[in-house]
Amino acid sequence: MLPEGFAGPKIVKPLTPEALAAYKAAQDRAGVIYISRIPPGMRPSKVRHLMSLHGEIGRVYLQQEDAKRAYLRRKYTATKKPHFTEGWVEFKDKKVARSVAELLNAQPIGGKKGTRWRDDVWTMKYLPKFKWNMLTEQVAHEAAIHTAKLRVELSQSRSEQREYLQNVELARVLEKRSQRKKEKGEEMVLKSHSRLGKRPSETEGDSERKRRRDNEDELDTVLGSIF
Repeated sequence: MLPEGFAGPKIVKPLTPEALAAYKAAQDRAGVIYISRIPPGMRPSKVRHLMSLHGEIGRVYLQQEDAKRAYLRRKYTATKKPHFTEGWVEFKDKKVARSVAELLNAQPIGGKKGTRWRDDVWTMKYLPKFKWNMLTEQVAHEAAIHTAKLRVELSQSRSEQREYLQNVELARVLEKRSQRKKEKGEEMVLKSHSRLGKRPSETEGDSERKRRRDNEDELDTVLGSIF
């Protein structure tokens, strides 16, 4: 989880058996609500403050927007602070969590007149049988998939770069050979490397399809090694 989207206790202490049993009991009593849309500019501390008005809060996590979207927003707008797209709020009592979700869903956030999010609307849902450790596992799984895709894209980029450099070197060699032929008064003739009468377009299409299959196989291999 990204620290910018987290709001909650950050001090970790070793647990005694009695404390561990109490922690497990507290986790069984806790309930989590999912907020599908975070109003622009609202931060985890503000969400915690607003939710704590309705019950005792445990942990709060807000997911930051996509990196590409954040880059474009910072480039073309004056807003530089991170934006959040969705969030999860843990209540110490699952009954309170369910009642809060039913009470606030599709309702205005409210507040004093002129406040920033007064007319914005909550969109939330109670997640039955959902525990906080499921959220951390989901975030870790999505991060692993993203890393695997980046590895495949990087490998493909390296392959394309290597092929480009080979073509540049071949063009340089052919240019030198052509100059030597011209100096001798000879005419240079390029030989065709097509086999079995295949057209170049067909050969290029076959190689492109083969490259895509190789990339897909490599992605499956990387994901298999992770999970």
